Amino acid sequence: MAPIPQIDPKRAHELMQSGHTYIDVRTAEEYAAGHPAGAVNIPAFLRDPMGQMVPNPDFLPVVQATFPPEAPLALGCRMGGRSMRACEMLAHAGYSNLANVAGGFGGAMDPFGRLVAPGWTQEGLPIEKEPTLGASYESLRQRVTGQA
Repeated sequence: MAPIPQIDPKRAHELMQSGHTYIDVRTAEEYAAGHPAGAVNIPAFLRDPMGQMVPNPDFLPVVQATFPPEAPLALGCRMGGRSMRACEMLAHAGYSNLANVAGGFGGAMDPFGRLVAPGWTQEGLPIEKEPTLGASYESLRQRVTGQA
C-alpha cells in the first residue's frame, strides 16, 4: 500500500476546485459548529456514553455507498490525526486516491500549545455552518441504513 499523501489546507482547497471531495471526519456536532465550505460529513469516530471517541461502525459503509474506490478524496478532522486513521481505513478497503489534510480544520498544536501546522481556519479559507444539500452525515447515512 502506497503512503498516504499529507497535504495542507490550502492544497485541499485547491484540489476541491478541481473535483476532489473533502470529507470532514469529525463528529456531526463539530461539523455543525463550522466546516470547510462544501465539505461532506462522515464521522470516522463518535463519542460513546462516557465521552470517549470510538470508531464509527457506519463510517466505511457510508463512504462506500457514497464514493467509488477511485474517487479523489481529501480527508480532514480538527488537527489531522483522526483523518489519517480514516485514510488508513479507506486505503485498506481499496480506496486509492486519498490525501490527509495535515492541520485539519483547527490546526495542529505541539504539546505546549504552539501551532505547528495551520488549519483551515488559520489559513482563512471559506467556512460554512450549514451543510451543502445532501452533505450532512444524517442524509448520507440514511441512504445506507434507511434510518433517520
